[in-house]
Amino acid sequence: MTGFFKNQGEAKIHFGASDFTIMETGSYVLCAVTGDKIPLEMLRYWNADRQEAYKDATASLEGFKRAGAI
Repeated sequence: MTGFFKNQGEAKIHFGASDFTIMETGSYVLCAVTGDKIPLEMLRYWNADRQEAYKDATASLEGFKRAGAI
């Protein structure tokens, strides 16, 4: 999958409980906590209820804290 999304803009994604659907093509999404670009092939953390992507587990935890979930 590496290279398939290369040199494209931000993707529009619908996050499900265990997977995601690419609604508009792109090479990355933005982390809801840090604002960092996350290449789609590296996307592993998201919240389906809030439709947010996170760059790593630490950012995911921070997202849950900000939302008052923990």
